Amino acid sequence: MQILKTLELHFVTGGGKTARLTIEQPQEPIHPKDVKNAMQSIIDSGVFIDSEGNTYEEMKAARLVERTVTEYSLD
Repeated sequence: MQILKTLELHFVTGGGKTARLTIEQPQEPIHPKDVKNAMQSIIDSGVFIDSEGNTYEEMKAARLVERTVTEYSLD
């Protein structure tokens, strides 16, 4: 059994749609202030765009997702 964690950052694009960045195995503990500052830096940079060419304009949400994965041998 393996526990996988991802930090999902959700943004609103200039086109009004939601875009998501996923960070696998983020450093913990997660500090909301640091996440907010990082998200604002992403917005300010204008580097990320969606499939329609719209930049990330607003923070929408951030969440830590934890999944438990159990692999089974098929032998």
